[in-house]
Amino acid sequence: MVRGLLLALCLVMLCASPASARPVKKGIWGPVDVNGVSQFPIYKQLRASVVNRTLLWRNVALQRPTQPLDPRDPAYRWPAEMDVAAARAKRHGMDLAVRVDTAPAWANGNRPANWAPNDPADFAAFVGAAARRYPSVRFWIIWGEPTRAAALSPIPPTHPTAPLTDEARSSVQTYARLLDGAYAALKRISTRKVVIGGNSFTGGDISPFNWIRYMRLPNGRRPRMDMYGHNPFGSRRPRLSDRPLVRGYADFSDLDDLARWLDRYYGRDSRRQRMRIWIGEWLVPTDGRNHSFNFSTTRSVQASWLESALRIAGRWPRIYAFNWYTLYDEPPNAAGDETHWGLIDAQGRRKPAFNVFRRG
Repeated sequence: MVRGLLLALCLVMLCASPASARPVKKGIWGPVDVNGVSQFPIYKQLRASVVNRTLLWRNVALQRPTQPLDPRDPAYRWPAEMDVAAARAKRHGMDLAVRVDTAPAWANGNRPANWAPNDPADFAAFVGAAARRYPSVRFWIIWGEPTRAAALSPIPPTHPTAPLTDEARSSVQTYARLLDGAYAALKRISTRKVVIGGNSFTGGDISPFNWIRYMRLPNGRRPRMDMYGHNPFGSRRPRLSDRPLVRGYADFSDLDDLARWLDRYYGRDSRRQRMRIWIGEWLVPTDGRNHSFNFSTTRSVQASWLESALRIAGRWPRIYAFNWYTLYDEPPNAAGDETHWGLIDAQGRRKPAFNVFRRG
């Protein structure tokens, strides 16, 4: 009897804990306007609390600024669409999450935009200027999918679980310096800024396991971040009880493994809290062959898998945010391989997943 009462009391305390009581933030990627019509009322209808945008350093800073921390420096060409998005998000009571990546030619030795800057301080200065330009933005995502060479070079292909070569470790260290510098720049402006780091992909040229394992600064410390970002794309229904398809990789069903890797290599913060997960992008493509993924499902399966994902995100306190990519399908192209990843198709018809997301 006493044992039963104690168990019941423990369950009540667990359910009342702040971590389990806090609802997951539900976010979406999508346009600011379509044919001159604001899309924010649709985001509001979907009950999204976060709208995601990308800020391309390469497009904003065409020349090296004289005062890099000052957003008014003449070298900066801030996109008008971002100003509009920030204003509308604030007006609708939503958060704007801004992902910052790509490097200007002047910062990376005239290499392609995905090549890392020579000096991480240049990137940190730009992030600081962006935070001053958009003071209402709280969530800052430091580089998208840097585990892939296509997103951040140089990164050599590696084995998912084998120890990294010196060259590969140097690549991870490069990102660690970008992340830690951006963290410092943002926190100098406001400690309320939330920095999302890591931002790994399901697989990648460096697996998420090795990315987390080797992410260190030159002095051996771990780079600072508030949350770990991950894009857990996968071709199976989200179910944490499933076994990993490839050791070291992490689709949605492997997020419990990813959480254990974070616990192992990052431990707990000063408040004894474990690092939470920001699902930066997730989707289920529909309607046949596409140029982005090697699988697709029916629209009903898309809705069903989304329901499973939202159920996990809503019940598991380790997930802080769930972001769907994207609102609309790609328009038809000549090759017929456009990606149908949206909640709304190219003809403006809402898929079953639209209502699943709205209810989630």
